[in-house]
Formats: sequence, C-alpha cells, structure tokens
Amino acid sequence: MPENLDALDARLLLLLTDSPRLGVLECARRLGVARGTVQARLDRLTERGILGGFPPELDLAAMGYGLTAFAVLEIAQGRRAEVAEALSAIDEVCEVHATTGQGDLFVRMVARGNDDLQRVIDEVVGVPDVLRTSTSIALSTPVPPRVRPLLERTARA
Repeated sequence: MPENLDALDARLLLLLTDSPRLGVLECARRLGVARGTVQARLDRLTERGILGGFPPELDLAAMGYGLTAFAVLEIAQGRRAEVAEALSAIDEVCEVHATTGQGDLFVRMVARGNDDLQRVIDEVVGVPDVLRTSTSIALSTPVPPRVRPLLERTARA
C-alpha cells in the first residue's frame, strides 16, 4: 500500500506545479523548511513515482495542433500490447488508456484540422488488430487535466 502524501509534500508539489523552475533552496525558503528537508522530500517523491519530472506545459493549439479528438478502439483479444506499441508510433497519438466498457482502448489524438484528423484516423484504423473505432472531436476543454484540487485538499489536512 503506497504511503499517502502529507501536507508538506502537497505544498511542495503545489509550489513546483506553479513554478516548476524553482530550485531546492528557493522551495525551502518559501516553505519555511530546511534545504535538506526539501531535497529529501523530492528524492522520496521521485522514488515513489509520484514526481516524474518537470516537463514544460505546452499548448498544442499554439503549436498548430488545434483539433483534439478521442477514439474508442475495439481490438482483437489479447493484442493490447501490440496495438498500444503501434499506436505509440503515430506522432499525433498523445495518450492511450486500456478501458472497460464498450471499447478496449481510449485514445487522445491531435491534428492540424479535419483533413489531417482523417489522415490520423486512417493511420489508427490501419494498425493491425484494430477492429473498430468510434471517434469524437473535442469542441472545448472546460476542465483541463489537473491534480491541483487533490494537492490542495492534502495540503489543508
């Protein structure tokens, strides 16, 4: 059973979420703890797999990929690993989740426009062992991916 985050872990992660380029010393100053405490917490969060790195937040629309779509894929039984590997070779495929329910895989993909989306869907459908797809285009993202509320609740504890 993994350990839960404590309030200091959550405050540190909130700080790094807001300002990912902060150094350990500045984090320690803002949190009111010793530098060694921050470093030890970062090391522990990394070892536990909670903190995986500090990638920049990218706006895909600003990069020219203004269309986001989601596809539910039905695949041949027992072929999840092979299909996932083939999907990972398609640059516009951003995420793939194995799911329960109607389909087997849930795929988030991006495209430059409708014609480009058709090309991406054709690539996805061309993956061996993909039997059927159902694609929906995202019109907006009223709630973007987030973890802040979970961290804030833990920080208040």
